[in-house]
Amino acid sequence: MDYVKGIFKNRPNRFIAEVEVDGVLDIAHVPNTGRCKELLVDDAVVWLKPSDNPNRKTKYSLHFVENKGVLVSLYSQQANSIVYDAIVSGKIKELSGYSYHQREKTVDNSRIDIYLEKPNGDSCFVEVKGVTLIVDGEARFPDAPTERGAKHLKELIKLKKEGRRCAVFFLIQHPAGTFFRPNWENDPVFSQTLNEAYDAGVEILVYRCDNQLEGIELVQESLDFDLGKSLADGIIND
Repeated sequence: MDYVKGIFKNRPNRFIAEVEVDGVLDIAHVPNTGRCKELLVDDAVVWLKPSDNPNRKTKYSLHFVENKGVLVSLYSQQANSIVYDAIVSGKIKELSGYSYHQREKTVDNSRIDIYLEKPNGDSCFVEVKGVTLIVDGEARFPDAPTERGAKHLKELIKLKKEGRRCAVFFLIQHPAGTFFRPNWENDPVFSQTLNEAYDAGVEILVYRCDNQLEGIELVQESLDFDLGKSLADGIIND
């Protein structure tokens, strides 16, 4: 895929970034509603996908930003596709053995990202969360409060109590992240709900991406996590 190199200048709202391309100021769509304030800093190098839709208000979509010497993917919806494709191709050992794969399974008033089923009827619901915030090598989610995210966890808890297998999958889209922890400082409600989900038997899977302009690959090695509060933030771990 051909990308255009740009320089980040400003983010007037969560959907739009002002970028400089070849000395000309333009606007790009930001396909990530997180704050990303530690990534989208003044004069950061960004990589833009041009749009061939003449009716679009923005000429580009901002897919990557350079940070800590690596490419970080800001296309949050792509996390679902990466995980789904990895499951189908057998790259995630914890989710292997399923013959039926479905995107966006509706359950009550929620849509779970991925639904899996075996010929014997055993099933698994998987909710995917893309992670871009890195603090001292730790990947943390979310970088902004997410009521929707906590709602999805509660849905998984309910399904688990009904006897269904459930997992929340954190895909670290910043290659510098080697460990996962919920972001207690920014969203204690989500963090506490994640603990409740884990205690209820909802599985937590953490993997990361290798990001290249030529394509994104899931690294086939699960990462460790800690659901407690971080000592680095001056909070005593439970």
